[in-house]
Amino acid sequence: MNADQRFDDLARRLGYSFDGEIKIGGNYTPLVVDVGVAYVSGQVPRVGDSVVVTGRVGAEVSLEQAQLAARICALRALALLRRQFGSLEQVSRILRITVFVQCTESFTLHSEVADGASAVLFDVLGEAGRHSRTSVGVFQLPKNASVELDLMASTKA
Repeated sequence: MNADQRFDDLARRLGYSFDGEIKIGGNYTPLVVDVGVAYVSGQVPRVGDSVVVTGRVGAEVSLEQAQLAARICALRALALLRRQFGSLEQVSRILRITVFVQCTESFTLHSEVADGASAVLFDVLGEAGRHSRTSVGVFQLPKNASVELDLMASTKA
């Protein structure tokens, strides 16, 4: 099974489709490629028109829900890469991700939330999905999203 098939299989198992338009929320581009590196803008857990996990982690959002949000963010980022390059097989390596978690003052499991995204990247891309990572807690995110992720990847294209 190649990376594109693993992506489709994982999205199907989670019950989401990333075939339609991937909406952005402003006057920017969701992906820029420069000298073999793709920079993916921050992705929230939006599927179609809906942000599917909203609220503050540690209050109305559980760790498990936040990990799902991180998975969806990672899948959105991969979907953008696939659209840009025609196949995820064109991704040489995920270099770095940053995971932002909208959370309570006492919530400290930011890395565990980010594990949801890291698992997706490894499951889809194998060793090419291993990356460096930063996870931080924040007071607010766009659209009241529980999680936002940005990503850098090196490419073969």
